[in-house]
Amino acid sequence: MNSVLTQIQPSNPHSRLEGEDEFEQYTDSASWGSMAGFGNLNRTGGVMGMDVPRVSNPSAFLDMHTDNMSANPDAKIKIAHGTTTLAFRFKGGIIVAVDSRATAGSYIASGTVKKVIEINKFLLGTMAGGAADCQYWETYLGMQCRLYELRNKERISVAAASKILSNIVYQYKGMGLSMGTMVCGWDKTGPCIFYVDDDGQRLKGDLFSVGSGSTFAYGVLDQGYKWDLTDEEAQELGRRSIVAAGHRDAYSGNTCNLFHVKQEGWDFIGNYDINELWYEYENKKKADRESATAAPAAAASPIAVDQ
Repeated sequence: MNSVLTQIQPSNPHSRLEGEDEFEQYTDSASWGSMAGFGNLNRTGGVMGMDVPRVSNPSAFLDMHTDNMSANPDAKIKIAHGTTTLAFRFKGGIIVAVDSRATAGSYIASGTVKKVIEINKFLLGTMAGGAADCQYWETYLGMQCRLYELRNKERISVAAASKILSNIVYQYKGMGLSMGTMVCGWDKTGPCIFYVDDDGQRLKGDLFSVGSGSTFAYGVLDQGYKWDLTDEEAQELGRRSIVAAGHRDAYSGNTCNLFHVKQEGWDFIGNYDINELWYEYENKKKADRESATAAPAAAASPIAVDQ
């Protein structure tokens, strides 16, 4: 740091170089420490502003040049998103399950993406849409939740945390944010799940699935979901749903990360290879079919009678 200061400070203290006023702010000791803020956050943790396209109407610009805001077939920028995330409530808490594949169109950019963000020990957020948007704003949400705890000497509720996120993204509605997140946690009212998207929409529910593979996940969830599931049954339902989506949806796959939110906080259950689980389930179904067909055949066989 001293070498940097010597570069921006004049050797002669009585002379003023051209442009010295521009760098004078950086000689403040607070500018070099933790008070300098984080990214585009000011010293108090507030957002100073986000850069938007330098056009008169950002929404119209995105509508013309990308297929994210409209179904413009001539759009030069093709924004393709793909993922599968899900969360559901049951008597034992909340199950959160996600895949780990990140895609850029038809290109698999990564197979080890962490799509669950730990906001605090009692709050989890999921990522669907633009990875940068989700990761940035949910990390910022974690900062705001911590500040709430320090100010009020109590943990923030899931409803309040989701409302903060909803209010933030609503300010950038129509400017190209791509987010479909679930804020899951346990507070004084029990387990809660809120869905928040980039338009600022905020919904409370017992079961959500978000992403390109959500239709396949819903097929398994609707068949097996009920309130009085055991912990093992609920975890298996979450795994099976992600495996179904990972097998059928080209933009989802690789591995399944499974979390269980309880009254004492969330637990990471494990990371599972989707291909291995698929073949395990298929072999089990094949064995069940063979045993089911073998039983009627055995019953229909003639019985030998001793003469």
